[in-house]
Amino acid sequence: MHSSTFFNSKVLVTLLATTQLSAAVPSRLEKRQNSQACRNLPGDAGWPSTQAWDKLNSTVGGRLLRGVPFGHVCYGPSPDAAACTQAKNTWEDLTPFLADPVNVISSYFENTTCSPFYGPLSTNSAYHSITCSQGPIAPYAIDVSNAAAAVAGVNFARENNIRLIIKNTGHDILGRSVGQGALSLWTHNLKSFEVVTYKSQSYTGPAARIGAGVQVLDLYEAAAAHGYRVVAGGCPTVGAAGGWVQSGGHGPLSSTYGLGADQTLEFEVVTADGRHLNASRSENSDLFWALSGGGPSNYAVVLSATMKVFPDGPVAGSTLNFAESNPAKFWAAVEAWEKHLLVLDTIVGLQTSVTLSSGFFSLDYATLPDATAADLTGALNPFLQELKALGITPTIDTKVHSNFVQHYDYFESAVYSRNVTVGNRIIPRDRVRNDTWLPELSSVFKEILDTPNSVVFIIAYNVTHARVGNAPGSNPVIQAWRDALFIVNFARLNDPEASYADLAADLALANKWQEDLRNITPGGGSYMNEATYNFPYWKQDYYAETYDKLAQIKAKYDPNYVLWSQPAAGSDGMVLRDDGHLCKA
Repeated sequence: MHSSTFFNSKVLVTLLATTQLSAAVPSRLEKRQNSQACRNLPGDAGWPSTQAWDKLNSTVGGRLLRGVPFGHVCYGPSPDAAACTQAKNTWEDLTPFLADPVNVISSYFENTTCSPFYGPLSTNSAYHSITCSQGPIAPYAIDVSNAAAAVAGVNFARENNIRLIIKNTGHDILGRSVGQGALSLWTHNLKSFEVVTYKSQSYTGPAARIGAGVQVLDLYEAAAAHGYRVVAGGCPTVGAAGGWVQSGGHGPLSSTYGLGADQTLEFEVVTADGRHLNASRSENSDLFWALSGGGPSNYAVVLSATMKVFPDGPVAGSTLNFAESNPAKFWAAVEAWEKHLLVLDTIVGLQTSVTLSSGFFSLDYATLPDATAADLTGALNPFLQELKALGITPTIDTKVHSNFVQHYDYFESAVYSRNVTVGNRIIPRDRVRNDTWLPELSSVFKEILDTPNSVVFIIAYNVTHARVGNAPGSNPVIQAWRDALFIVNFARLNDPEASYADLAADLALANKWQEDLRNITPGGGSYMNEATYNFPYWKQDYYAETYDKLAQIKAKYDPNYVLWSQPAAGSDGMVLRDDGHLCKA
């Protein structure tokens, strides 16, 4: 999610699991008639024949895969008890979902299909009658290995009037990597990495050309091996050239160099009409602009991205944490930290991430590149003095590492859970400058933390145009990011056995919290990768002043909605019906 969608905090836990891709698309007893105004689903008269799928498989070199729900082994007339136990044990892990061509890490979308905790093998007999369905999980996927495979997939979907979606790692909480009856383009195995000298009118210097499937930690390590550091996310398994950078992309080096979208130089793409082309500031510049922060899975299929890299060097880091059972002291300390962020905001390169849980404050990491331990300690010292005045003694760990990836491995590597419901709000500097406003923010935080299994993250960046060195409008990153002192993320850990109704209730609660934060932060916004799926103000908060231009670019490059997701710029032209058909509005 994105965010990194799933946050770098030791409060949350990891999960993952792999599935055998063997089950077929549900059989058809009769073919439904379907208007061309709607995309075909299995069972419709226009659904591609077995021969058509076989031909596609041959065209892509045998890389067409059947997609099945993760928990399908627990269902059917002969459920596999051993495989079902494995599915239950790994239901909370990320890894198997990352390595699967169709299943995603969003519990909300995954649970519309086959939970391994229900069905005939459930320990609760009340669940034995629950059946498994394909749901929004794509029945077919192409393991994209080159541009020709992506072109074949795009053309097949367009010519057969079926949905087309893109899945990279599946770090998506907005449902953009799922779709009932869809053909999925699985870009996860596009793992190329190359350091190049990039030359253009706007930038000449070192850059990395990375495949869409290169994940954050792999990118950090590859760049370090060449003596560079690169802007990428906090979560090690996110695809750096996928939805992360295409939605803006924040990470631990953003206060030094900017957001991910501020680093882009070129994209290699396949467009909705099946063309394989490049997009840069000098070639297909409007498409390049849209891809540099205007949202993923909407304008074209990205195969690779070329991004700036920077000379590596020492990085100072710190953690700081304390427990405080006195609520008055605890919230005084939290508000002192928020005010101190106005000071830290002036220090070039300094980025911090704090986790709040009930009575516990954890500065998970402070990152300050090209600095000494004394530099970082000095920056934090005024806050330490405020803690001392409150009678709070924190635990502190400060170290300098010789390069960024060593710093990342020490301070920012963490375990992650996929069973979370999340939301966020970008907080303007001007709000925090008003001392009387901070208790309003604390009031929302208290409501969140009073809810079991919930945490709040305060992640501070300075990505102003002055700091980054670019001009307003140079990409579709919303102005709220440039005006932000920090972003507030919240996460609620879900019960692994939660029903779809339970997850829907959690999502409604997340929408409420996101709206509560919205109501006290005029001029703010939300980062789409870590926001809620069905937030009523998504156009204003996720796209803001860039929406109309992005919708025009969508109409130019994909007027027939070969790619469609929501919330996405220009998505109003189609509507997803209750029966799963995607139809013209």
